[in-house]
Order: sequence, then structure tokens, then C-alpha cells
Amino acid sequence: MATDVGYANYVVDQLRAAGGITVRKMFGEYGLYRHGKIVGLICDNQLFIKPTPAGEAVLGTPSYGEPYPGAKPFFNASDLLDDPAWLVQLVEATDAALPAAKPKPASKTKAAKAKASAKAPAAKPRAAKPKKPAPKK
Repeated sequence: MATDVGYANYVVDQLRAAGGITVRKMFGEYGLYRHGKIVGLICDNQLFIKPTPAGEAVLGTPSYGEPYPGAKPFFNASDLLDDPAWLVQLVEATDAALPAAKPKPASKTKAAKAKASAKAPAAKPRAAKPKKPAPKK
């Protein structure tokens, strides 16, 4: 079951105090980002936060769940939506514990075009071909 847009917007609203919170649609579900770094997932109308030792320290005894079949366990933070201050603390601790987001590489087509234009010599103007005479009758 896909997550409702309204639920994803509610999660963002509850995390407004953390600053820099956005969601991106991913395969019918949502990725939860803080300042461009993914910190959790919203799947089947449930909030899952990436597990980190810092997040575990905030939660004490965390509840785990799988955002989708075969996924690694995440903190199931759906119950924390009623306490935005605690949820913000969890997301901030998780964000601080995770490595910085990797910069995206340039697309291959742009890189290939730049490489090709750097190697290719400038085109030389062609001389006009002489016209063939009209056939005689």
C-alpha cells in the first residue's frame, strides 16, 4: 500500500522545528531528507528513521520495523508523531550521526559531450563543389 500524500505532509509539518525537512517520492513511498541527507523513509503510512547509536540514545529502547519487505530494520518512529519535540530531537541526532550526502556525479551525457568537444578539432569550412554542366540535348 502506498503512502498518502497527506500523511507525508503531516510528518513534514511535525518536523518543521528541525528545519530543512523535505520528502521525495520514491517508488510509491517517500524518502525523508534533512538538508539533502536522507534520514528516514515514510512507507505504508508509517515513519521509519535510519538506525544510529545517537538515535538509539534518544529513544532508549527503540521499536524496530522493516519499511518494505527485505529491508534492514529501521526505527519505527510512527508513535513519536504525537510528540514533535522528541521526534525533532531524534531526527537531529540521526542527521548528525550520518555521513554527509555524497555529491551527485555529472550525467554521462553531459560529461561525454564535454569530453568530445575538448578532443575534437574545430571543423574546417568545406570548399564548394563545382556544379556539373547540364547534359546536352
